[in-house]
Amino acid sequence: QVQLVESGGGLVQAGGSLRLSCAASGRIFSTYTMGWFRQAPGKEREFVAAIWSGKNTEYSDSVKGRFTISRDNAKNTVYLQMNSLKSEDTAVYYCAGGSTWPALQIFEYDYWGQGTQVTVSS
Repeated sequence: QVQLVESGGGLVQAGGSLRLSCAASGRIFSTYTMGWFRQAPGKEREFVAAIWSGKNTEYSDSVKGRFTISRDNAKNTVYLQMNSLKSEDTAVYYCAGGSTWPALQIFEYDYWGQGTQVTVSS
């Protein structure tokens, strides 16, 4: 069983930055694909970014060039650095863990965190 706990959300002005963290329990964190999804009010949950090894990453077109996903296997933690934030980035951000790669779909993930709110004011 893997438990995921997100942190780092908050309120930021447009153009600003935030870094989300996701701490994972479990001995085999390093073998997992880790992803970030988000869900805005009234919208479906959507893929944001994913990372397998340190060199294998995927991003949605809407965040490519602005967001960076990374992981520290020694700390069992995955990060999402979000720069140049826009009002449309406002959403609850979820961390997820899965065992396949690439993994851009919700059904490809087995474990989910509780989410952290990110609000970007314009």
